[in-house]
Amino acid sequence: MSGVDRQGAAVGGGLAHRVPDLGALELLLAVARLGSLGGAAREVGITQPAASSRIRSMERQLGVALVDRSPRGSRLTDAGALVTDWARRIVAAAEAFDAGAQALRVRRDSRLRVAASMTIAEYLLPGWLLALRAGRPDTAVSLHAGNSAAVAERLLSDEADLGFVEGLTVPPGLDSVVIAHDHLIVVTAPGHVWARRRRPLASTELAATPLILREKGSGTRQVLDTALGGLARPLIELSSTTAVKAAVVSGAGPAVLSELAVGEELAMRRLVRVPVEGVSLARDLRAVWPTGHRPVGPARDLLSLTRA
Repeated sequence: MSGVDRQGAAVGGGLAHRVPDLGALELLLAVARLGSLGGAAREVGITQPAASSRIRSMERQLGVALVDRSPRGSRLTDAGALVTDWARRIVAAAEAFDAGAQALRVRRDSRLRVAASMTIAEYLLPGWLLALRAGRPDTAVSLHAGNSAAVAERLLSDEADLGFVEGLTVPPGLDSVVIAHDHLIVVTAPGHVWARRRRPLASTELAATPLILREKGSGTRQVLDTALGGLARPLIELSSTTAVKAAVVSGAGPAVLSELAVGEELAMRRLVRVPVEGVSLARDLRAVWPTGHRPVGPARDLLSLTRA
């Protein structure tokens, strides 16, 4: 239990109830150094009445008089001189604490480790990282591009500060926020028979046709497998969007890719979009981080840029 002793000082409870706060101790040190309550108030940036009130509050808290006030100025009592000596040590320790915390922040802010699935890494992150560099030129950024499963692994093993995934679900152990929306589309080379179709491709025909696919574990593959009930047939499995596009352009076969990834190829007619019906290929793009560890520092700033 807590209360007050016969001199009115607080007793019991935690240290926060019994020890003056740093602002009050810094004010007392200024009074000791300047010999003036008004001068001390100006130094710490408060009014003289506020300084008087703070000193009286500290005296009630400690149960002793600390400052004698007179028209000639303010001087410490014997108890005040002793408390001031203790206050110097407390303030010095607080300054050391603050310097250490600042060093930790500088070390944290000096680097940013990002893990992203392939489509986001190749087509969205470069712009975000350029914007981040404008605001944080001294932060060194490392980017690991892999599939969504690999992104989750790096986050959960503390090898990344922020991740980005493309699948339909959030990997276990991660919190997330949707940052963008995407659609997968069917593409093929201009010489493929599908490029001359006048009617949309049926989902059953898509499921029955061997496709150039991303590997299992990628967000693109997860969306396609879910849309086709796990019936997607691999002609070739490749580990990057760039490799899949190159295979399709060469005429190896059709593929299902993010529309973010094929805009240039479609515009230049190296690839042709094939309409499809009876299947949903929409997906959310998400930023992810370990559950309960909201991004801070450069990771928080990058997250803000992705949602701007």
